Amino acid sequence: MILTVTPNPSLDRTYEVPSLDRGEVVRATGERMDPGGKGVNVSRAVAAAGHRTVAVLPLGGAPGALVADLLAGQGIEAVPVPVTGLTRSNIALAEPDGTLTKINAPGPEITGEEAEALLAAVGERSAGADWIACCGSLPRGLGPNWYAHLVARAHAVGAGIALDTSGPALLAALREGPDVVKPNLTELSAAVRRPLATLGDALGAAEELRGLGAGSVLASLGADGQLLVDASGAWYGTAPAGAVRSDVGAGDASLAGFLIAGGTGPRALASSTAHGAAAVRLPGSAMPTPSDLVPSAVTVTADVPVDRRLGGPRP
Repeated sequence: MILTVTPNPSLDRTYEVPSLDRGEVVRATGERMDPGGKGVNVSRAVAAAGHRTVAVLPLGGAPGALVADLLAGQGIEAVPVPVTGLTRSNIALAEPDGTLTKINAPGPEITGEEAEALLAAVGERSAGADWIACCGSLPRGLGPNWYAHLVARAHAVGAGIALDTSGPALLAALREGPDVVKPNLTELSAAVRRPLATLGDALGAAEELRGLGAGSVLASLGADGQLLVDASGAWYGTAPAGAVRSDVGAGDASLAGFLIAGGTGPRALASSTAHGAAAVRLPGSAMPTPSDLVPSAVTVTADVPVDRRLGGPRP
């Protein structure tokens, strides 16, 4: 069972538009509405793959109630922690050439009591979890050390801890030794405070995060594939994505694929790469099912091409 924690969930509305013309009336050609937030997306991908998942998240107001309903409709067991603020609503505008414009709301401000209730809910539901995935930005009211507290508490129950966040929250949590961290290239670059132009640069940055406490680093490199670095070595995974329809949630699908395949080694990297490649071919933040995956198209190698230059989209 994979338990996910999403401190700043959302109600995501995606509109497919023929073009985005500022100041004009734009008529959508397609639309969808999904429960959102990085941890929520991981749960959705895990459920789509046929595995059990539990999603712990703060929810407030009518948007929060709708998120809970949407999760239930996808067969996901939700553990809502009531908050006084309204769950945020996000909008994504997808153009035919793959260009995606996103408008993300800030979300509610979480009180001290609500923050503690969220930690308590994770503790209550973590028994029997193989992995606890802590994902996404922190809402207002939660300081950068909140994930560090969560990782410390989660380790106490013996589950593996996967962390997908960025900035000060990522750096603070590294001190508690999360088993897996999953930055994208932009987040990896920000964490080491330098540009990463090649795959070798990304490899060095991943090793630096390991030196700060991460057990392994699963780096999403967009069109340039994925990189896994752990105590036993490094592996590089690629798969042709084809036409990109939407990259919303592609990194979350990758993390789900990694965890359901055991969360370690080249087999898990292959699953992660297949899930990420499948996700970008789907509309909005739709998560891939087994029928969407093309495992035969995935290549994983320990011979990392360190001179390869990076520059693809960043899921």
